Amino acid sequence: MFRETLSPYRPSVLDWPQLDLDALERIVSLPIWDIAVQTEGRARLRMAAYASTISEPDVRDALALNAWEENRHKEVLSRMVAAYGIPLTSEAPYIYPKDTEWAYLITGYSECIDSFFAFGLIEVARRSGLFPPELVDTFEPVMQEECRHILLFANWAAWHRAKLSWWSRIRFELKVAAVWAFLIWERMRLAQTLDAEGTEHKQDNNFTKNGAQSLSSVKVGLRELMTLCHAENDRRFSGYDQRLLRPETIPKIVGFALRFMRSKKTR
Repeated sequence: MFRETLSPYRPSVLDWPQLDLDALERIVSLPIWDIAVQTEGRARLRMAAYASTISEPDVRDALALNAWEENRHKEVLSRMVAAYGIPLTSEAPYIYPKDTEWAYLITGYSECIDSFFAFGLIEVARRSGLFPPELVDTFEPVMQEECRHILLFANWAAWHRAKLSWWSRIRFELKVAAVWAFLIWERMRLAQTLDAEGTEHKQDNNFTKNGAQSLSSVKVGLRELMTLCHAENDRRFSGYDQRLLRPETIPKIVGFALRFMRSKKTR
């Protein structure tokens, strides 16, 4: 699937639409571009580092291709901010991970979380006019690749678990639990430290919170937003082979919360 759905687009030939002054000001003022560029750079390094440790050629090549696509995302974003004159802070050096599996798990589960909400946030931005439709269309190849990436991660995780011995499986599941605990703690910490202007860019994996902050001017209720995230997540995965595993944790949590909100509303 990953090889067959490779998109041949080149960042150098993407046509960035001309924006009117209001739209340009909205785009430039969003506090997400530094984070987005740096996150893609870290993801490329972490995925490439873990891919180099895998002995199975097909899986190693798929993860290496995933790393290459993350670098292409970084180039897309870099060209976009250059086209619209968006200032970026200096990029910190990208450090090769000591524990490549841990780094890959952090990146993979972060993408599963952030992409679920990003799918809905992008649609809200399109419907509200915060992002002009032609700009959303230009970003579409990147958004669809994120869907492919988390599909690859979900199925890699199942493959990896299946080949582990029972004692190695216990170690791996404990590491996965630690990853989730770290990501929850990180997002809680970010909720306390990120200022209203979004100027704190030292943290990792905070696209979801900043993206939601950026849409604070759009009148959309929490239930409506979560419903849209769920629908967009399902829509983007619908075109892929149904035998492929999908990420389940965040959709299930949000689905449970939506049932609770409905039952509470009807009382």
